[in-house]
Amino acid sequence: MAKRVLLMRLSAMGDVAMTVPVVASFAKAYPDINITMLSTPRFQPLFANIPNLNFVGVEKNGRHKGIRGLWRLSKEIVADGRFDQMIDLHDVLRSKMLRTIMRLRGVDVTVVDKGRAEKKALLNGRNKTPLKQMVQRYYETFEKAGYKFELGYDGFDSNTVADFSDVLNLTSCVSNIGIAPFAQHEGKIYPLDKMEQVVKTLSERNIGIYLFGGGKKEEDVFNSWVERYPNVTSLAGKYKLQEEMALMKRMNLMLTMDSANMHLASLCGVKVVSIWGATHPYMGFYGYGQDPEDAIVANLDCQPCSAYGNKPCRFGDLRCMTQIMPDSVCRKIFDILNLKE
Repeated sequence: MAKRVLLMRLSAMGDVAMTVPVVASFAKAYPDINITMLSTPRFQPLFANIPNLNFVGVEKNGRHKGIRGLWRLSKEIVADGRFDQMIDLHDVLRSKMLRTIMRLRGVDVTVVDKGRAEKKALLNGRNKTPLKQMVQRYYETFEKAGYKFELGYDGFDSNTVADFSDVLNLTSCVSNIGIAPFAQHEGKIYPLDKMEQVVKTLSERNIGIYLFGGGKKEEDVFNSWVERYPNVTSLAGKYKLQEEMALMKRMNLMLTMDSANMHLASLCGVKVVSIWGATHPYMGFYGYGQDPEDAIVANLDCQPCSAYGNKPCRFGDLRCMTQIMPDSVCRKIFDILNLKE
């Protein structure tokens, strides 16, 4: 009987996206292992192209809530047979409870080291050196579990998705850029008035701009930019996750915050220019395969002040973002695209 390995990583989309290169590389190296991935239901498309992987959506606020829900989940996933191993890529209360249940069922468990103490030291200013990337931490967790393989992700496969020739203007513009200007927390969002200046400048240079995001606020902002500037298209609320990633893959460049879209674009193999404020690339959450030189950071003494960007600015002015000028963002983009200013 084939070996069965259980993986678990819930949380935000960006956190789950960072597991994909490792999980896909593991699955490719061990095609005879049956893999079950536990994650948030809407993230299933991230793992759709892994043939020996079975995705199980965890309804953490529904049928799988609390200890009873996790016990129910454990019974559901073992219906097809016993697991040989569980690799916990999350290490939070919910995953701790499930791995305890799995240990009671005789399953060997390996847990990720998220480097919490190192991250705390960086936030407290005691350490100003880059920490290990989370993708590397996930990879080392598999090594600890006894698996040896090369980390080499082929990227998101968009061949099964429409070509979007009716959406993308790939001929009249000198280049096509995706811009994702929003993030979950204010401390990770470049001021919208400054971002609008970036959009204006790029639009005037005959660059096609495609706006990625969702929600009413995002749509309203995007629609106002579409009305004001040529070559700007809003994609907000129009496409499913796989379709958005297929569109990203057709971009020459993505401009993002420290956000899920940075990680999605990285999975698509697209170069990303990312803007960082309350958070910092040193924390280990940088996009997979991205060049650190393409991160735009003010590098103030107070950075980073938060691992996730959810803490209020101690000065009340988000100077880590407001000190980044639109022309410096445009200059970085022009340099990468080999366009003269």
